[in-house]
Amino acid sequence: MPVLEAVQLGKQYDHSTAALSDLNLSIDSGEIFCLLGQNGAGKTTTINLFLGFVEATRGKALVNGVEVRPNDPKTKKFIAYIPEVVQLYGNLTGVENLDFFSRLAGFRYSIGELSAFLTKADLGPDAQSRKLSTYSKGMRQKVGIAIALAKNADAILMDEPTSGLDPKATDEFTKICKELALEGKSIFMATHDIFNAVNVGTRIGIMKQGRLVHTLDTSQITAGELQQLYLETI
Repeated sequence: MPVLEAVQLGKQYDHSTAALSDLNLSIDSGEIFCLLGQNGAGKTTTINLFLGFVEATRGKALVNGVEVRPNDPKTKKFIAYIPEVVQLYGNLTGVENLDFFSRLAGFRYSIGELSAFLTKADLGPDAQSRKLSTYSKGMRQKVGIAIALAKNADAILMDEPTSGLDPKATDEFTKICKELALEGKSIFMATHDIFNAVNVGTRIGIMKQGRLVHTLDTSQITAGELQQLYLETI
C-alpha cells in the first residue's frame, strides 16, 4: 500500500482556473519523489491537500490508505511538513525547539533523546544548545528534519527545502534525505532545483498548469536531459 496516494485529485479556488486537475500519484515507503514546475503549477497545492490544509474539489488524497480531510487528525500523525522557511522560535535553543514541537505532537522525550534526533539530522552538539536566532537556514532545516524524526512520521513533505541553501548545506540535506529513505521514510519534495532533484530523487514529476505531465525514474535520465525536458514542457 502506498504511503501517499492521490486519486483523481483536484482543487479549484472560486471560479479561477483549476490549481490542480486529476492528479493520480502514489509514493511508496523509502521513495523520494521530487515534483518540479513553475510557480503556480500546482506543487504547493498538492502538498496542502496531503496536509489537509485545504479541501479537495474532487478526488481524494490518502496517507497510509486513510483519506485526508481538513481538521481531521487521523492522517496528521503519519506525516511531517518542512516548509521553505521552517518556523521556529528564535529565543529557544535547538533542543528546546525540538522539545516544544515534539510535545505539541504528543511526544515527550528526555534531553538525551532529543539530542540524538538532532544529531541524526546532522546538527552538532554545540549548535543544539545555541538559540535559533543564530542559526543559518540550513541549520533550521535540520531542526525541521529532527522534528519529523521525533514525530516518527512515515511521510515527510517538503516545499522548496533547498531554496537559499549553499552547495555544502544542499549536499548535507541531500545525504540526510537519502538516509531517511533507506530507513523507509517516504519523502515528497516540491522543488525548482533540477540538478538536486536528479541527485536526491528516486522519481521526478513535472507539473504544468495544475497537471502532472511527466513522471520519470531518475536512474534513466541525466540532469541535462531533465533540464531540456523541463524547458520544453514549461
